[in-house]
Amino acid sequence: MMLNRRTLVKGAAATLVAAPALAQDWRGTTLRFIPQANLSSLDPIWTTATVTNNHGYYVYDTLYAADMDFVAKPQMAEGHEVLDNGLRWRFKLRAGLRFHDGEPVRAQDCIASIMRWTQRDAFGQLVGRVVDDWAVIDDRTFDLKLKKPFPLLLDALGKPDTPAFIMPERHAKTDANRQVTEMVGSGPYRFVAGEYNSGSRAVYEKFADYVPRPEPASRGAGGKVGHFQRIEWHILPDPSTAANALTRGEMDWWERPPADLQPLLARNRDVVREVTDASGRIAIMRLNHLHPPFNNPKVRAAVRMAVFQEDYMRATQGDDTSAWQLCRSLWPKGTAYYNGEQEDLMPQSIARATEALKASGYAGEKVVIINPTDFPDIGPLGQVTADILKRIGMNVELAETDWGTVIQRRGSREAVDKGGWSIFHTTGPAPGWGTPATSLLVRGQGARGWFGWWESAKAEQLTQEWLDAPDEAGQKKAAHALGRLALEEVATVPLGQFTLKTAYRRTLTGMPHGSAPYPWSVKRA
Repeated sequence: MMLNRRTLVKGAAATLVAAPALAQDWRGTTLRFIPQANLSSLDPIWTTATVTNNHGYYVYDTLYAADMDFVAKPQMAEGHEVLDNGLRWRFKLRAGLRFHDGEPVRAQDCIASIMRWTQRDAFGQLVGRVVDDWAVIDDRTFDLKLKKPFPLLLDALGKPDTPAFIMPERHAKTDANRQVTEMVGSGPYRFVAGEYNSGSRAVYEKFADYVPRPEPASRGAGGKVGHFQRIEWHILPDPSTAANALTRGEMDWWERPPADLQPLLARNRDVVREVTDASGRIAIMRLNHLHPPFNNPKVRAAVRMAVFQEDYMRATQGDDTSAWQLCRSLWPKGTAYYNGEQEDLMPQSIARATEALKASGYAGEKVVIINPTDFPDIGPLGQVTADILKRIGMNVELAETDWGTVIQRRGSREAVDKGGWSIFHTTGPAPGWGTPATSLLVRGQGARGWFGWWESAKAEQLTQEWLDAPDEAGQKKAAHALGRLALEEVATVPLGQFTLKTAYRRTLTGMPHGSAPYPWSVKRA
């Protein structure tokens, strides 16, 4: 069965009436924003949820940050020196950096923050392997000593998604497997804890003591100039309500309008629709490797064979094929290591998948798909998967809930009868999943890795070979082998690649480009 429209927003365009008007309390210094999903987790180091990463850019800053060309540029750092033949890096902070509680940012805060990040992040874990020691030189200067050179250190610290956000030392010493709940950073906006209501709204106020860099903003780098004194995130899970709020001028900016409503928004001359990240995103299915049935590689392979990407893309992104494309590879199109479609591994055949499942030893174990009803780019993915797996003969339970609950539940390592899960779906930025160091999808870290916990010593060996390769040819060889291995063993199933159009009132200018809806540069005309 091909799902040509989102179940989540079925009929939304036809019923775009009767949404209750939101209270009009405009001040010229306030921006009202509709995020992609509810902000249920606040710690951007603890979770990889994109909405939490976006929140992180408001509250925290980073030592280095990637610009639009993905070149790491100094951000909180004034600069650095590479000493002892690459075995020692000395970093110096910019003068005048302060946290939102008024305390100065110190070298100790940076060290503790990076250490916590190296325990959670895939790229960070590669950094952690080669760290020998840290040393505080003074409040603004610290050394990182390495066991062996790590030329990609700056790229790691400032990567566009889940970078090493800097927080106070007392927060950074929180166990990496527990969430930090008090939001104190040194970024351009301060989190207003007293107005936070998960499922309703989050509020940020401009941090008066933030000193932007002098360079123009470029992705996460440069001068993060906030032009609004206050930014309100309004959680509006019903697309009809969100569209009404934007077209009536009750909201300024809607991060991700669903495909079904794009034509409607296009007819409103007061609304601008724009692709702000041309590199796009990929959709994926993630399997739990710890428990039956997906601890059996033959069962996983049967699922991979059944995936017909066009069904997924039409269900979430609509019938406009200019907005999406097939990508039967774990290296997204447009990234350095994409080397063609893996059609032999993804034949898109229900018949072949059914036969493979019969031969796999599958014994009818329940497959629990945890799936959000409030996330139009993700919810239909789970619905398509449930239909496909039933057709090939699996015992499927579609456990539909909100995205915040999915984020929490996917961290469970229990069996499904004890609250665990078998499959979840999500999307991620193509550049962020474009190298062995940054992609969660191809790493075989097991218990230390991403949800699903695929374990493969060979995958980790290939990642190290990529890091150690003396030239580009060696890097490509290792990356191509890694991408093939991860798809063969079904670490992750790719579901297609797409671009998104954000929508905002024409009164806004300076809309930032990059892989997140950054709060800087944008202002009211």
